[in-house]
Amino acid sequence: MHRTDDDILLLKQFKSGNERTFEHFFNKYYNHIVGFCIQFVYNENEAKNITQEAFVNLWLNKEKIDSLNGIKSFLYTYSKSKCLNAIRHQKVKEKYKNQTLNDKEKQLNIEVLNAMKFDTMSLTELENLITQSVYELPDKTQEIFIKKRFENKKNKEIALELNISIKTVEAHITKALNILKTKLSDYLPSILIAFLLF
Repeated sequence: MHRTDDDILLLKQFKSGNERTFEHFFNKYYNHIVGFCIQFVYNENEAKNITQEAFVNLWLNKEKIDSLNGIKSFLYTYSKSKCLNAIRHQKVKEKYKNQTLNDKEKQLNIEVLNAMKFDTMSLTELENLITQSVYELPDKTQEIFIKKRFENKKNKEIALELNISIKTVEAHITKALNILKTKLSDYLPSILIAFLLF
């Protein structure tokens, strides 16, 4: 298919790490990928987690995308692989393990990974970076952020528990997010940082 000058420019911006261009594709494909994943895993939260991971890996491998269609292909291929992997683990957990199916799914995962040449920072490394960054926060800010982000407590609950005002809680959370966004900005666009931290 003939590529227009606009397409070539858009692809160039994407590959160079332009956040606004990335956000354009995020908004364009996010709901489609979530819906696609739900067909496999039948769980909206898990589908959203897989979609988020797909976009993180798209960003990490953006230089390897050779066409605008490649962006869509990457997201669907990666998501399908992760969904099949999730199904396989669920079957193992439920003791309905089918070795032939497992072997086929493993082979598909290997083919996908080889095709995409995943040799840059992994999601696990990113999660470790986030964890490390959280533990480098000032003590009180860290304590409040952990209660909010990892213990899923409401601001009012945290305020009562620590005997401080809700405004103080909000101030610490804002401080934590600003520090973390700064530390992670070299690795991810702001739209993905927001998804990872909330």
